[in-house]
Amino acid sequence: MKVRSAAFLDRFQHPAQVVTTGFGAAILIGTVLLMLPIATTSGDSAGVVTALFTATSAVCVTGLVVVDTESHWSVFGELVIAGLIQVGGLGIMTLATLFTVLVAGRLGLRARIAAQAETKALSMADVRQVVRKVVLFSLTCEAAVAAVLTVRFMAGYGEPFGRAVYLGVFHAVSAFNNAGFALWPDSLMRFVTDPWICLTIAAAVIVGGLGFPVMFELFRSWRRPRIWSVLTRLTVVVTVILLIGGTLVFLVTEWRNPKTLGAIDDPGKLLAAFFAAVMPRTAGFNSLDIAQMYPSSWLATDLLMFIGGGSAGTAGGIKVTTFGLLAFVIWAELRGESRVNISHRRLPESAQRQAVAIVVISIALVAVSTYALLVLTPYSLDKVLFEVVSAFGTVGLSTGITASTTPVGQLLLVLLMFVGRIGPLTLGSALALKQRTRRYELPEERVIVG
Repeated sequence: MKVRSAAFLDRFQHPAQVVTTGFGAAILIGTVLLMLPIATTSGDSAGVVTALFTATSAVCVTGLVVVDTESHWSVFGELVIAGLIQVGGLGIMTLATLFTVLVAGRLGLRARIAAQAETKALSMADVRQVVRKVVLFSLTCEAAVAAVLTVRFMAGYGEPFGRAVYLGVFHAVSAFNNAGFALWPDSLMRFVTDPWICLTIAAAVIVGGLGFPVMFELFRSWRRPRIWSVLTRLTVVVTVILLIGGTLVFLVTEWRNPKTLGAIDDPGKLLAAFFAAVMPRTAGFNSLDIAQMYPSSWLATDLLMFIGGGSAGTAGGIKVTTFGLLAFVIWAELRGESRVNISHRRLPESAQRQAVAIVVISIALVAVSTYALLVLTPYSLDKVLFEVVSAFGTVGLSTGITASTTPVGQLLLVLLMFVGRIGPLTLGSALALKQRTRRYELPEERVIVG
């Protein structure tokens, strides 16, 4: 019996396996809680698919929904969703490591490695300090955002103090963790020209999506960009380019659309376009009606959602660092250089292979899922592709077809959200029982490429 137990535990020693199992357990617990009659406003138990979809969307900080959050779920259900968002944003292993530090005051090697896999800490010796900073930073940012939103809801919209605090805290947690859950049926469309609401939410999404290592480095040396690491430089530069480029694309494309930007004044257009460019980083809030956008805007949103946000943050997608690395790899190849250099640093070949693998696996997964959803639903390619990329990128934006998709289609989106949160390589390594190392090298042979 002891031999069997040891063999079972050995199968879950890889950090990626622990992280995957932890997220799966959180989704299971959330599903059970949301199936309780007390979790719905009607007092009836939610269906398994509805509870599973919502729990997965919350833990994977996506924001896709099959039912309206405020009208379907009770206060208990909404609190469960907020809790799942917080757990998913910080990461199962981050919370587990924090509890280990608080209770035992020390970390075992296995727990430290598992926490490193979740927080992307650069050295195992710094994990405890990183986890403490992550939790403190997250709670501080959420508290600041909640305070601004609470004051705005009270002063600008006449909400009672208690209701304003509830709305402020819920949306602060949802925004910082890039979840996109909102307590209004139209998300944030009613606040489309309100800079206090939109810019506060957008700032929380950007900060949460940059990634904890980048934010810590910016706090330490924001006045000295010359000493920034390659990670920070790539993340900041690519993020700024995508935000500016996305804003311009939405302004040009939707300027005269009477159902989106066309009915808003010029300052409101700029605010709404910027907000639309921020949300695909990957938060599912929207201040414009996504379903009424032009297909060209959907395509631009698809690209932004697929790229996502920064590494080790609350955003999804392939990450801006992966996108930036590939851009430098392509540039080096076009110039005929044998090495890839970024900011006077040489990029290791392992990082190049990892970036290529992530992109190829992600494209393949999106393509296969899009085909499957096209078979399962009567919707057009542009809408289905938008939904698939939104689920895989853990974004939460939708053209409005999520709720009417078949149960099998919704389960497919559940799988996409889970894989998108864990990461293709993390999930793949979790399925592998152990790493295999080749002890020999084969003769090299050139092949024709292209």
